[in-house]
Amino acid sequence: MAHPAQPLQSQRPDGAASRSGLTAAQAAQRLLDDGPNLLPGSAPKTTLAIVREVVTEPMFLMLLTAGGIYLALGDRAEALFLLSFVLVVIGITLVQERRTQRALESLRELSAPRALVVRDGQELRIAGHDVVLGDLLVLHEGDRVAADARLLEGELDVDESLLTGESVPVSKRVPAGNAADATEHASVFASTVVTRGVALAEVTATGARTAVGRIGADLAATVEPPSTLQQQSRALVRWLGVGAVVVAAAQVGLSWWWSGRPILDSLLSGIALAMAILPEEIPVILTVFLALGAWRISKRQVLTRRVTAVEALGAITVLAVDKTGTLTQNRMAVVEVSTVKDVFPPEGAHDMPEDFHRLVEFAMLATPGDPFDPMEKAIQAFGHRWLAGTEHVHDGFEPVFEYPLSNDILAMTRVFPSTGVRQHLLATKGAPEAVADLCHLATAQRDAIRHQVEGMAERGLRVLGVACGRWQQGSNAEAASGSWPASQHDFDFEFLGLVALADPPRPDVPAALAECRQAGVRVIMLTGDHPVTARAIAQGVGLSERPDAITGPEMDALDDATLLQRLHHVDICARLRPEHKLRLVHLLRASGEVVAMTGDGVNDAAALKAADVGIAMGERGTDVAREAAALVLLDDSFARIVEAIRQGRRIYDNIRKATRFVFAVHVPIIALTLVPTLLHWSPLLLPLHIVLLELLIDPACSVVFEAEPEEDDLMQRPPRPRVDSPFALAQWLPAALQGAGIAALLLLGHAAMLSQGWSMVQARTVGFSALVLGVMLLILANRHPSRPVWSHSHASNPWLWRMAIGIALLLTAMLGVNWLRELLGMAVPGVESVALVVALLVSFLIWIGVLRRVTVRLFPGV
Repeated sequence: MAHPAQPLQSQRPDGAASRSGLTAAQAAQRLLDDGPNLLPGSAPKTTLAIVREVVTEPMFLMLLTAGGIYLALGDRAEALFLLSFVLVVIGITLVQERRTQRALESLRELSAPRALVVRDGQELRIAGHDVVLGDLLVLHEGDRVAADARLLEGELDVDESLLTGESVPVSKRVPAGNAADATEHASVFASTVVTRGVALAEVTATGARTAVGRIGADLAATVEPPSTLQQQSRALVRWLGVGAVVVAAAQVGLSWWWSGRPILDSLLSGIALAMAILPEEIPVILTVFLALGAWRISKRQVLTRRVTAVEALGAITVLAVDKTGTLTQNRMAVVEVSTVKDVFPPEGAHDMPEDFHRLVEFAMLATPGDPFDPMEKAIQAFGHRWLAGTEHVHDGFEPVFEYPLSNDILAMTRVFPSTGVRQHLLATKGAPEAVADLCHLATAQRDAIRHQVEGMAERGLRVLGVACGRWQQGSNAEAASGSWPASQHDFDFEFLGLVALADPPRPDVPAALAECRQAGVRVIMLTGDHPVTARAIAQGVGLSERPDAITGPEMDALDDATLLQRLHHVDICARLRPEHKLRLVHLLRASGEVVAMTGDGVNDAAALKAADVGIAMGERGTDVAREAAALVLLDDSFARIVEAIRQGRRIYDNIRKATRFVFAVHVPIIALTLVPTLLHWSPLLLPLHIVLLELLIDPACSVVFEAEPEEDDLMQRPPRPRVDSPFALAQWLPAALQGAGIAALLLLGHAAMLSQGWSMVQARTVGFSALVLGVMLLILANRHPSRPVWSHSHASNPWLWRMAIGIALLLTAMLGVNWLRELLGMAVPGVESVALVVALLVSFLIWIGVLRRVTVRLFPGV
């Protein structure tokens, strides 16, 4: 709803009040014709769409199919467990998606500008999405421009860093030259910020037709990189599905033909083997770990827009970082003041020498008391800190006249009343060369100032000159009429010195960069700024291993192979345009790097989407960047990126541990189902036994291993290779050998018991009890591939104790509840049975210990 604004005639450009703007009817019709002034973005997904996405993933199709098969076979417990797990994961995904959408909507609301427009001759404050083509925008210092527009009157300085990456504001004015000049210098763009001045502008484009909107629409042409784990899991699902069918069919044939069992018993043994082979835990591991991982990361102020990014976090090898607002705080600070004789760096100082008081006093007087411009804010903050309690601070002292910054004179002067009616005090600041020119300095003095400025510029500092003066009006009549000289050159100024400013690095960046280096993650700075500025920032945050820089124009002159070679020797890429950033991301990914890119501007969006992990800034970033990114830093802290990488590595580590456990635990189940057929024994494991084992295996995978804490060396090792897989030979072979040893020991024990005259029921009781307890040993053994079972602190994962209690309760129920014991074909264990179970467990531990020593030598990286 539009609200009348307070009259701002005194602040508006001359003549703006004569323009009446659109009528309310015209604006309503254009809003209807063109649609709201909104950027293209992702529409919130419906609940049905989210559920459809979840259940159509190959891993979930396998889970649903397995549950359906068990239900058809009458194994309702396993079927209900599997199907209920689908519902749990769908619930987690729904909560995560809704939380993501709510957070993004909140960010969008925070970033949506409101606009002051002229309609029907009145100024109205309206929502940014109600701005239409032809509206007259009244732009003031601090406004975020609501739509692309062309200046009609006035002058502005505009921060276009979200579009171009340049941190220096761009001057906008109504030129008197040709049309091309008018287009270049009189255009303001949606989402940019006015840092100085007042102007009237006519809207030329809204919504998707703005410069921001066109970049957002172009994102559709950039294909998102696929998830490596998704590809691997699909291949594994196909392979295991075919294998389970073939082996189960062979089991049925062998049981019927080789062992001479009835066909019904043979079918039961085939079904039991298929159930043993089919590892429905794999989709549970992949999906639950990534979904819960995204939730854990969100608790650290990192919003996960695409869950698959969690997988890629642990493999990142290159982090391409946008300088402005990412490595720096996107605010200016005074880092040095300098007179002709001396320099005062405030860092580490307790008091500012008296020689600098006058310089800082007039720098403050030349600056509005409540400014919007970042440099002017920094000057006021500096003065109030170092001159507090002195006579040099003049809060509330208002000028009677101002000479604004212009293209002719890159300096501004504020005129204050002094003693007497005709006496005035002058405070001036601006480009050092312009201020020096106003002071009419000798050549030697100008050369000395230029030398100082060049030295500061080489350190990436922004430098302002400061001067003061006094002026007396010629007569009382001139004073009464408010007549002022036409130009600042008509005054006599005294040069006081220089004020050097910088966009300071974020305080947490150096430590975060050091941790990245320790973790083998290379950081490259991407910026639109000058190489000198970029190099100074890089040195300030500790990004100086490769101090050389490459610029966008230099990149244009190089082919891909040469550019890639050059990138091996630089950590700074400056003067970049959007297409340069996108080319770098594609080139690094094609060379085998896993690339994460941070950014907040529209210019970063295409590269954010093309990267393996795009990371957008939530507080300062644009809607386009957030829509393109896989992750959003809600508090813009660079250290959160390192935290996200740490969490990504922990999650992938735990996926590997869980899959190793799955491979290890399924081998003895398969062996105890298949071997009795080959040896003409009675079935050792029936489908119901396998169902009960799965009821232990599933929570072990989805809860116990997911909650495992990070390893001590997590951030001291290099990133895992892009081709690394939890299903690789080096991962599953040691695990399969673990299970094979346990299977061999169980089968030998079973054979020994039968040879000693034990009944099948007694032998099954010992073997199945040892296997159930062996599940807990395999959980402990796979928490770390190279450490002894008992070396890990079990207190760090409370779910271990809960799992142990659950196994104890299940074993007690199986052996102590009459109907369940009879259903399972087991007996009450005697002393000999208990002793044999303990002996088997000890032999399991010995085998796991011996195998661990061998596999550490054969597979040192596992």
